[in-house]
Order: sequence, then C-alpha cells, then structure tokens
Amino acid sequence: MPTVETSFEDLQTLLGIKLSTKTEELNEILSYVKGEVEHLSEGGLSIEIKDSNHPDLWSVEGIARALKGFLDLEKGMKNYVVAGSSGVDVSVDPALENIRPCIGCAIVRNVGLTDVVIRGMMHLQDKLDQTYGRRRRRTSIGLYDFDLIKPPLRYKVSKPSEISFIPLGFAEKMTLREILKKHPKGLEYGYIVNRYKEWPMILDAKDDVLSFPPIINSNDLGRITEETKNVLIEVTGTVHETVLNTLITMAVSLADRGGEILSSTIHYSSPKAMDVETPELRSQFMKLDVHYVEKVLGLGLSNSEIMRLLEKARYNAIQLDEETVTVEIPCYRMDIMHPVDIVEDIAIAYGLNNIESRWPRMPTIGAITSREKFCDILRDIMIGLGFQEVLTYSMTSVDHLFTKMNLGAGRVIEVANPKMTTLTCLRSWLLPNIMKFLGNNTHVDYPQKIFEVGFCVVPDRKCENLSRDVKKLACTLTYSKASFAELKSILDSLLSNMGIRYEIEETKHDSFIDGRVGRISVKGREVGIIGEISPQVLESWKIENPTVAFELDADSLLLLKQREK
Repeated sequence: MPTVETSFEDLQTLLGIKLSTKTEELNEILSYVKGEVEHLSEGGLSIEIKDSNHPDLWSVEGIARALKGFLDLEKGMKNYVVAGSSGVDVSVDPALENIRPCIGCAIVRNVGLTDVVIRGMMHLQDKLDQTYGRRRRRTSIGLYDFDLIKPPLRYKVSKPSEISFIPLGFAEKMTLREILKKHPKGLEYGYIVNRYKEWPMILDAKDDVLSFPPIINSNDLGRITEETKNVLIEVTGTVHETVLNTLITMAVSLADRGGEILSSTIHYSSPKAMDVETPELRSQFMKLDVHYVEKVLGLGLSNSEIMRLLEKARYNAIQLDEETVTVEIPCYRMDIMHPVDIVEDIAIAYGLNNIESRWPRMPTIGAITSREKFCDILRDIMIGLGFQEVLTYSMTSVDHLFTKMNLGAGRVIEVANPKMTTLTCLRSWLLPNIMKFLGNNTHVDYPQKIFEVGFCVVPDRKCENLSRDVKKLACTLTYSKASFAELKSILDSLLSNMGIRYEIEETKHDSFIDGRVGRISVKGREVGIIGEISPQVLESWKIENPTVAFELDADSLLLLKQREK
C-alpha cells in the first residue's frame, strides 16, 4: 500500500487546524481517506493509504484536500483552473510512435517550495512512477526549474551514443548508452528502452538536455530547490490518458502549494497531425440514482442528505428530479469508474461507524447452484471418457486470444493499466488457454486428452458492468492420428449422456482447417464449435502433432435443458 511521508506540522498547515498527536485520534480522522498512522515522532509523519486505486491521496496535499471536506472545513468540489497558456510548445518526433509516443507538460508558477514540500513531491513522483506508471513502463515524470529552460521543447529520438549530458546526481557527462551501464537508474530501468535502436530525449531551444525519459533527468535542468519558483512538469508514456491523468495529479498538488497552473501545447505529427493543450482540468459528470444509493447502503437517506454528503466528499451535486442527482467529479478523481464508487464516498462521509449493524432479514442456506451442478456433471462425463481436467488463468492477452489463434482482433474486456504484457484482458473463450497448455507440455507422452470447464467474460452493454460471465467447456485431443471423426464420437458421448440432441453444420473459422470445422447447434441455437486446428495455429503454439478441439457454451446447454422441463 502507498505510504505518504510528510511532517506533522505540514499536514496541520495545509488543513489550517491543530490536530491531536494521539495516534488513535489521528487514525480516526485519517479513516476518512482510508489512511492509518504508520509512524509519528518528532514532527515526522508516515501515513499508510489502504486504497491503492486512489492516486490523488498519495500526497499530503491530496490527503489534506479530501480531509477538508470530511472535516467540514470546505464544502463541495475544489476547482482547479488553467490560468492561461505558458507559451511553451513541445514538438513530438514521429519516430517515437512505436517507442514512447505520448507527452504532457504543465508549468506551475509561483510555487512555495520548502525542503519538506520537495521531498513530498519526490515521494509522489516515485509512487506514481512505480504503481500507476508500472515502474516507468507506462508513464514517468520529470520536474524542472522552468526559469533555466529555453522554450520551445523538442521530444525526439537519439542514437545511444549521439548525445551526452550530466545525469542527475553525477558530475560528468555520459552518453545514453553509458547511463544505462553506469547510472543506478539506467541499470534499473534500461530494459524499457534498450530493445530499440533509438531512444527518447527531451531538449530545449538551446539543445540543452532536460531528460532521457524514462531513465533520468539532466543534473543541470532536472533539479528543483527551495529557490525554484516556477516548475515545469513533464510526463511521458505509452498511453495518452494515463499520461494526462498523471500530469493532473502532479499539477494540482503543486497548485495546493499556492502555484498557478499554465498550459503547454503539444504538437503531434504522427499518426495524425494534431495539437493538444495540457493539462486538461475538466471535471466529469455522472448521474446518480437515489434509489441505487438506498439499495446499496440501506440508510434511508433523503435527497438533501445525499447532496450534503456528496459535497462533504468533495463533489458538486445538482438535483435533476426526485430520483436523480447529477454529480460533478473533480478532474483529479481518476478512480471514479461507476456510480458505486460515488456511493462508497457517500458512506464514508456519512461515517462507516455510524451505520448500525443488523442481522440479515432472512436466513439463507448454502447450496450448489443448478449451474454448478450441471458443470460438475459435464466434468464427470469428460473424466469418464478418459480426459484430464486442467485449470488455466482467466486473464490472458489479446495476442493469445486472437493473433496466435489466427484471428482478427475481437471485443474483450481489457485491463486499463496491466502489470504484465501477458495478462492484459479477460478471456472470451477457453481454447487459446488450452492450446497454450499443450504448447508448454510437448515433452509429455501422447495422446494428450485434456479439457477445461471455466468462466469466460463477454462484453455486453445490456449488463450493469457492461460484461457477462459465461461458463464454457473446451476439449482437445492431440496425437499423431487425432481426427475430426474421433473427437465427434467424444462429443456424441458427452451430449447423449446429457440427453441433448445436436446438429453439426459446416462453417468457416480461421482457427480451424477449412472443410474440417463445424458449428454445433441444439434446437437451432448455436452452442459451440468443433474441428481440426489449423497448421498456422499449431505452429504459433509450437505444437507438432495434429490437434482436434471443440468448445461448448455450458450456460446455453443448461438453459435449453431447463426449457425442456
């Protein structure tokens, strides 16, 4: 969990009130931001934030901003505005498109910096780099003394031995390649860029180096001190939205120190020419159903109470009618994705300890659902037919789901900020995972007869969370003589044991061999597919033996069985 390092006095100054030095009483206040005192001594304060999805709370400025609402020191949303343009233009080299294409910049003018504030900014920068920025792979941040920089700026590529500069913390010039070999940050983060022939650089109009992102800043320009009055914030990365969100988090924290935010203009020429003003401090709006609040919390809150609690949680609220409230979400609240996130803040503002506990209104008795009973029967039959069950991860990648299966990209539920390139989305079908399993076990004796019954996630705009869980069964048979006819006999045995009559109609599917693939249907409803895996797919997974497979929608089969009754 993120830990915020600050001074006790600094927190009091930002809040404008005196706080108790007793840990228990301080924890009671910090509970509003899901925080807890980790260490308090001689003015030093460490606060552990229990919410790792709330970047605006990873600084003392963000904590104070939220607490002012919960402690009734301020009311409603805190507005941050761009005071004007800084006149700083940043040109982006098209060669960065496949390396690190995105950048955002802001200038915060007349900031009041102290040693405590600078250390806090460094902590926030590191927390964002390590977590939200995925150890600088997704985003990285640079802070500079703007008065030392000559605009316009250029975000360009350079060959590893073409440019040299003094990296932060060193006293001698080094080429980019030498930085990766000798500088601690180069050793730690060099893997992000060393696979490319050219590496990212940021320079000013005098050709002075600001940064070698995402590795290290220049020692000449990339150092801020207590004498620094105007700060340039630069964020580079691979995802435009993440870059802009990170920039906002840093900018509003410096604005809380008395700074004035000025924008810069980013000039992109690839993949299409466009100019982007950064940062964008626009708030968002979300409609909140009053009945939904009651359904989740069960507190019997009136409309006026809901609006009061929303303002306490630092939102603006406008009542549209008796059933709907429009909530204005601050620009820095990038964690708000669903109305339930707002309802959680209402509960916190109400006081979680103020919610009376009660026994459940009706007793419930645990039992296996009809869905699980049906899936257990499928498993028993497959095992009886000589197949071995495997369990694979629900998370996978678009490459595994589509590219390696010889398919064009399809719709899936993707992770916004994945930690691993191999786990970026939820699987929409089981067969790719089983093919991966076979590819990892080519050393095992053949024939290999395996199956899996598991959840897949399918995008569905009709559902509340825009997705739907589906139970599926996938089965493969792999050895030198594996054939369509043999696997069809397995399918016959499976469905006849379930009392299900089916039909197979020839179809086309790029994961299978043409003419040896069929659509499985029951009473005119498509429930699966069966066929011989194509050579291209086998080659992608490094499988040397012929493979036949089928995949069934277990939920559809169950529904058809229930309708018969």
